[in-house]
Amino acid sequence: MKTARTRAIVLRRTNYGEADRILQLLTPDGRKSVMARGVRKEKSKLAGGIELFAISDVVLGEGKGELGVLTSARLVHFYRHIIEDYDRLQFGYDVIKYVSRASEMVDEPEWYDLLAELLMALDNKTIALELTQAWFYVRYAALLGHALNVEVDVMGDPLLADETYRYDSGEQGLVLYGNGDITGAHIKLLRLISSRSLKVLAQVGGLGSILRDCLLVAREHAAVETR
Repeated sequence: MKTARTRAIVLRRTNYGEADRILQLLTPDGRKSVMARGVRKEKSKLAGGIELFAISDVVLGEGKGELGVLTSARLVHFYRHIIEDYDRLQFGYDVIKYVSRASEMVDEPEWYDLLAELLMALDNKTIALELTQAWFYVRYAALLGHALNVEVDVMGDPLLADETYRYDSGEQGLVLYGNGDITGAHIKLLRLISSRSLKVLAQVGGLGSILRDCLLVAREHAAVETR
């Protein structure tokens, strides 16, 4: 049987039969569906390598149709700190749900990079959760093909540091508004979120209330449901 080794993140685990599971995996080469035979048996060698909130090293073999076979699985990194914090854990579940749905519509390799960086940040409690959330929503929208424009407003005019704006969900962009909540400082942060990694963003200090406003804009633009 032809096999291939790759890194993977588990999106979904579904029990099948008496001891098997069907797994939805996200890999650097896109989304994969595989059968993990006997994984629910007590002495299964596969079980420990397919945890949620983890990066795994897996070997995939050919199966019937589009469903492959998991022949080997080993944890590379388990982000255990995520499950120690309720808010980070719940957002982690939400992200996996969003990415799982989105990758069914748009199966791009970039989803793996997005989710891998997101898990790293959720595991690192020195990185503010609101920053991680805003970063995810901005990148999520961009991968779905409607990136937040942080250079011009909805009229096509350049965003100016000495003006104020508001986000318009109908136009999916920023609108010049005399008493708007979005200032030049917000726009600067949104530009950083759109172009920098979370490791770099975590070094930016003095975000204060600006971060919360940017999170609201990012979440509304991504159009995801909130709890």
